[in-house]
Amino acid sequence: QAQLVESGGGSVQAGGSLRLSCAASGYTYSRNCMGWFRQAPGKEREGVAAIYTGLGSTYYSDSVKGRFTISQDNAKNTVYLQMNSLKFEDTGMYYCAAKRGYCSGLPPLGLFDYWGQGTQVAVST
Repeated sequence: QAQLVESGGGSVQAGGSLRLSCAASGYTYSRNCMGWFRQAPGKEREGVAAIYTGLGSTYYSDSVKGRFTISQDNAKNTVYLQMNSLKFEDTGMYYCAAKRGYCSGLPPLGLFDYWGQGTQVAVST
């Protein structure tokens, strides 16, 4: 049974940093697409970043490009999201998701097969 477990969320002041982790298990991690999504209160869930685990290719939404970095540790089946220069509008629940197969961009959330429970990020001004 596929399982994604996020960790690393918390509260931080604007301008600060956080690193989120997503540990994957129960399915073949390699050569799949891993993504990070977020959902602010009252808003739709939106894609933030994705990585194709087979090549390490990375993709970002315009809102986080240059501030967030997605990376992976294949030996640990773990994906990370390093978030720097955090802004108030980055506040929300952050979800890890896995999509079987290739991705060459940031796929829409409907294409992802597995989801984690989320980790909360709160950025204060």
